[in-house]
Amino acid sequence: MTVASSRTHVTSHIININAPAETIYGLISDVTKWPYIFSPTVHVQTMQLDENNERLRLWAFANGEVRTWASRRTLDPGCLRIRFHQVVTSPPVESMGGEWVVEPQTDGSTRVVLLHDFTIIDDDPEARAFVTKAVDTNSNAELASLKKAAEFGEDFDTLVLTFSESVYVEATADKVYDFLYRADLWPERLPHVARLELTETVPNVQSMEMDTKSVDGSIHTTRSVRVCFPNEAIVYKQTGTPEIMAAHTGRWDIRDNGSGVELSSQHTVMIRPEVVPKVLGPNGTVQEARHKIKHALSTNSMTTMQHAKKAAEQS
Repeated sequence: MTVASSRTHVTSHIININAPAETIYGLISDVTKWPYIFSPTVHVQTMQLDENNERLRLWAFANGEVRTWASRRTLDPGCLRIRFHQVVTSPPVESMGGEWVVEPQTDGSTRVVLLHDFTIIDDDPEARAFVTKAVDTNSNAELASLKKAAEFGEDFDTLVLTFSESVYVEATADKVYDFLYRADLWPERLPHVARLELTETVPNVQSMEMDTKSVDGSIHTTRSVRVCFPNEAIVYKQTGTPEIMAAHTGRWDIRDNGSGVELSSQHTVMIRPEVVPKVLGPNGTVQEARHKIKHALSTNSMTTMQHAKKAAEQS
């Protein structure tokens, strides 16, 4: 629902979830989970200001485009409410605020209300329509994702797989970063990459479509968006994942220790349990899926890091 009052536009989106209110509040309050729970969210940086206030920098999709903005959140765990407002907006947004309201119901379910209020630069009608569509699309997607995650209950932690690994490189950070940043050259540099298309219409925000060769010779196509932090890190989110994954996020980190750099790779995957029997057979289990996914991703990551190490050390 959208209501316009003067130049301020107000939206309200509501969903009922069969899960405890505290569980739902926990998922909303922990923004580190957002990239693999909320489909629109690509990456979040957070800084704690005090016990109940934090500042966030978010990168998220808005009508198919990756936008970034900074927000401040005030958390009220006693009332199960989180208020937010953007302190650095992304045009054409002039101002944006809102609130998550988590309401326990008598039957044990929970009602979640997501409110937004915003103004548009010059109140331009076309820009207003763009932002309204983005708010509606993202709010509905976030509430649907929240419902699915919360209703997994105690199985949620088993369905989320996070792991990391690293290599030491005797080279400067810029050389290691360049190998990762120039993913358009990976088909010539990496044995498991058959094809890769890379676009960067906004500086340091890349869209990537990649064909990866498995050990059995099969080809798997994935699509990702990457946010690049020169000589420090590249974070990414797959927007087209293998069937067994509900989400896949990751990051490359380059840490200079004075004599060289530590290059690390981290993956977080959310498994779709309903697809496990289809992919792994009727006796397939989530634990088996965790093992196979980790092995496949780890193999490719270590291959990439070893080639990055060799290229950086020889350049």
